[in-house]
Amino acid sequence: MLYVIVFLVCFLSSIAGAICGIGGGVIIKPVLDTFDMMSVAAVSFLSGCTVLSMTTYSVVKSKMSGESLIEQKTGFPLAVGAALGGVAGKWLFSLISSLSPDKNRVGAVQAACLFAVTLGTLFYTLYKDKIKTYKVKAPAVCICIGLVLGILSSFLGIGGGPINLVVLFFFFSMSTKTAAENSLYIIFFSQITSLISSVAAGNVPEFEISMLLLMAAGGIGGGIAGRVINKKMSDRLVNRLFIALMIAILFINLYNIYNFTR
Repeated sequence: MLYVIVFLVCFLSSIAGAICGIGGGVIIKPVLDTFDMMSVAAVSFLSGCTVLSMTTYSVVKSKMSGESLIEQKTGFPLAVGAALGGVAGKWLFSLISSLSPDKNRVGAVQAACLFAVTLGTLFYTLYKDKIKTYKVKAPAVCICIGLVLGILSSFLGIGGGPINLVVLFFFFSMSTKTAAENSLYIIFFSQITSLISSVAAGNVPEFEISMLLLMAAGGIGGGIAGRVINKKMSDRLVNRLFIALMIAILFINLYNIYNFTR
């Protein structure tokens, strides 16, 4: 029964992630934390692997179909920054984990950070029509922005999450669907370097291989379904789904903060 629940969480989260461009990890990580069935480190690692499997499919499929909305002039330097950030974020997670003997403390820090990021994202989304946006083109600035996104992505174990979309809206004036696809592109690079960094440093937590395969299958399946659904949805519907997800994630993280600190 537990395996069925985990698969459904990964599958449904990845559908939503592929539609909205948030990777799915922003849902998978806090939801699995509530079940308290694995260590915080294991959930972060497996969530990142699930997101990587989903984004790999989405990015490769998009490129092969010739329907890619990725803007290479900004997307490539963002991806480079995200790749560097993926390594830095994993190092930061390991550092904070080593500073506290109570591993739940790390989970509380992650939940609190994710709550703050999600709350800020929700407010921005609700009022974005009143906020001036920009069109950053300088490669150096794009790399710096990607670096910050990669650090958050890797440290929180969420792939990329809602903060990617806000940054792409604000700094690059992208439409909802364009931002969603560029977000998945950034997440792909941050997660692959994060994974390589963990393996190289020997910081891979203990977990069941069957759980990894199950979650990866859910991620890829969700990515396939989400890509199909995304094509049939308007920007307005995507925005509504995004807002609903943000509200749900806020409540889940509030519960996790309470659960990890009690």
